[in-house]
This record gives sequence, structure tokens and C-alpha cells, in this order.
Amino acid sequence: MATVLKSVDDVRSSVTPEEWAVRVDLAAAYRLVALYGWDDLIFTHLSARVPGPEHHFLINPYNLMFEEITASSLVKIDVDGHPVMPTPYLVNPAGFTIHSAIHMARDDAQAVMHLHTSSGQAVAAQAEGLMPITQTAMLIREQVAYHHYEGVATDLEERERLVEDLGTKDAMILRNHGTLTVGATVGQCFIKMYFLERACDAQIKALSAGIAGLNAAPQGTPEKAAGQGSAGLGIVADRLAWPALLRKLDRLDPSFRD
Repeated sequence: MATVLKSVDDVRSSVTPEEWAVRVDLAAAYRLVALYGWDDLIFTHLSARVPGPEHHFLINPYNLMFEEITASSLVKIDVDGHPVMPTPYLVNPAGFTIHSAIHMARDDAQAVMHLHTSSGQAVAAQAEGLMPITQTAMLIREQVAYHHYEGVATDLEERERLVEDLGTKDAMILRNHGTLTVGATVGQCFIKMYFLERACDAQIKALSAGIAGLNAAPQGTPEKAAGQGSAGLGIVADRLAWPALLRKLDRLDPSFRD
């Protein structure tokens, strides 16, 4: 452990400024997932592509809680989930199965988030999936793909089916499992997940009163909202929401930058 453990300065000096910036953003995303109560002990993953020609990615140390993760503690791995830099931390190669499939198939998939929240799993267990019953759901719904459950994602052969089901969309409900989003930046990926998780949470709360009392949006409105969501989420994420979230974390605990 002592021979591979590096200080923040050691890690920072060993990577490019571009990689360090991605590390800070990804560490922030982990902290925000914990802050919003979306974490699942040490399970699930958020990943980001390392800038450069190599197929390298950043992912969480398997033995840390999400609120403990920092920029320097993130593990750099190859497409098979094996570390490519010395690290004192454990890695879960099987947990990268879903992420590696999407990163390798989609050049625009710079970041991938996968969660197991209660509301996300509940919607994933419903036959109809995400329903257009709230503005949040309507903004994200047309970007959502579906993938049927095949068991714990350790089978590398499942990667091809995951990619095929996702297609060109940026969000996915993994049936009976959880939620997933893809982004050209960590900020875009997080904001898409925020909308997807909020939509799932609202749906479960609305359905708790019974489906008979639901108000259907006027004809054509869900499609209109879907177009508005597709056009605006990326800009809102990168220029407005993500910088605001980073400022929030800096006020609460800036150690994610270490």
C-alpha cells in the first residue's frame, strides 16, 4: 500500500491538466450523488473518458463511499477495467461492463452514470416505464431507451445488446435494475440523470395515489416538451447548472478537488 499510495500533488503532476479537470468534475459528480441520496453504499458507478488517444477511463475506488471520493483517488483503468496507474484502491472490473460498452461504442459518451435508486428501480420494474405525467418526465422521456434485465452485469456478451438498445439516445432505464445516462461532459451526464431521477421519483409518488386520478397532458404537449428538452439540456448543464453545482460543493466541502 505504501509503495503505491500517492499524494494529491503526485497524482496531479502525473496526469495532464485536461485529465485533472475531468477528475475534478467526476469527483464532484460522485459527491453530488451522495448529497442527493442517490448512492447505494459503495455500489454503482460513474465513469469518464480520459482525454487523449488511449482508451483510458476514470472510475471510483470500489471500497470508498461516494462522499469520500476525490479527484486524486479516482482510478484510471483500461477498457477491461484494469488499473493503468499505481493505486492503493480496489477496483471492480465487472462493474465497468456496462460503462465500457457505451464508452467504446459512442464517441460522444465522455461520461456515463449508472444508479440504483429506489425510485429508479421502481419505474424500471413498471411495464410502462417512464410515463409523460410531469414536465420533468416529458423533457427527458424521448431520450430514454430500455434494456431488459439479464442478471448482474458481469457477462461481457451483454455489452453488444446494451449498445444496441441504447442506440443514439442519452438515457436508459435498465429494466428491473436502475437508471443510466450518457453525456458529452460530466456536467451534461449529471443533469440528464437529475431530470431522469426526478421524473422517476415524481411518478412513484403520483402513482401512490392511484392511476385513476392522474391528469393527462393535452395532446401534443409531451412531444413539444420533448423537443424543448433535447434542445436545451446540454447548454443549461454546461453553462448554468453544473457551475452552480460546483459552487455548492465548494461551499459545503471542497475536498472533492484534492
